[in-house]
Amino acid sequence: MKTKTWNQQIVKRENKRIVLNTIKKKSPISRARIANMTGLNKGTVSSLVSELIDEDLIYESGPGESSGGRRPVMLLFNKTAGYSIGINLDVNYILGVLTDLDGNVILEEAITLNETHFPVVKEKLFKIIELLINSAPQSTYGIIGVGVGVPGIVNNRGMLLLAPNLNWKSVDLIDIIEQKFDLPVTIENEANAGAFGEMKFGLGADANNIIYVSVGIGIGVGLILNGGLFKGYNGFSGELGHMTIKDDGEGCGCGNVGCWELYASEKALINNAKKVIVNQENNDKISLDDLILLAKNENKQSIKLFEKIGDDLGTGINNIINIFNPEQIIIGNRMVFAKDWIVESITNRIENERIGFQHQNLKLDFSELNVYSPAIGMAAFSIERFFSEFQSVHS
Repeated sequence: MKTKTWNQQIVKRENKRIVLNTIKKKSPISRARIANMTGLNKGTVSSLVSELIDEDLIYESGPGESSGGRRPVMLLFNKTAGYSIGINLDVNYILGVLTDLDGNVILEEAITLNETHFPVVKEKLFKIIELLINSAPQSTYGIIGVGVGVPGIVNNRGMLLLAPNLNWKSVDLIDIIEQKFDLPVTIENEANAGAFGEMKFGLGADANNIIYVSVGIGIGVGLILNGGLFKGYNGFSGELGHMTIKDDGEGCGCGNVGCWELYASEKALINNAKKVIVNQENNDKISLDDLILLAKNENKQSIKLFEKIGDDLGTGINNIINIFNPEQIIIGNRMVFAKDWIVESITNRIENERIGFQHQNLKLDFSELNVYSPAIGMAAFSIERFFSEFQSVHS
């Protein structure tokens, strides 16, 4: 008898998930239409819809169009039943967003980082989270979770093991943030978060095999394979910024030599610029924004620097294409703003080194979400966790 009851709970939970997801994707939608689309009987749908209305996750709107009989009552997903916080914690900035339960950004806040000393970054991170919490509209479920994307190696338990460009090791951000705010916390590699954000709300919505390349101070890669985020056995996949592209190259903070990010990242661009850009005030503080402005003004040195970065990006991207044979490559993070000066050298390098079969029907895109992909992706992780845990309790 206990096994039967347990099985019934599992079946109900799955059916409820199906009904809610159908309403989220297809609303406004009628009960009859849900039954037709899902194959569930009308009684089951009606019962589960009543529960979801009581839980304030959906609501009824005015009648829809009639197909011959009474006009049906339409159902909509209540995206403002709660709010999620997503954070992109990068090496030189922190970006936080507050989203509704459908991933729409309600509010954003950004802070520049001039140093990466952990206590300093922690206080700035707390400041952003607190501001977003206090700015959230009143709702049934309030803030349902906080997700933080970090530029480093994160294991399957959410422990940040190593972030070379932050110079952090073994940081338990989940415990630190949960103790401060008493909210569910999710920690993930920022490139994984960016890939997830692009799949859910960006240019990757129509593809099942996506490689997201985050080009900031370092380089991270998020893998969407066969429609799902691929993290590897221990959660460490995607550290392709540390694949060797020059076996006699420079030493990297990860302990390797000749890593891709040493030659194709924002940091590499800045280091190269300091050597060749002349007549620039505060040359030691030159930034990506400065170089973009110079390129817009047709400064040949700046344009040449971008072309070199694009060429080295193309080398790594071509390796990735040959390994994974994706449908789509999406370049994200701050290097997106330099698209006009790097896209040609990237595509030229890829074309020059291509193996024909691997490149058939391949799309190369620059993220339209740019630095927002990881933050929105982290908000989406928290939303998925909320619904998963909610259904376990309320089924």
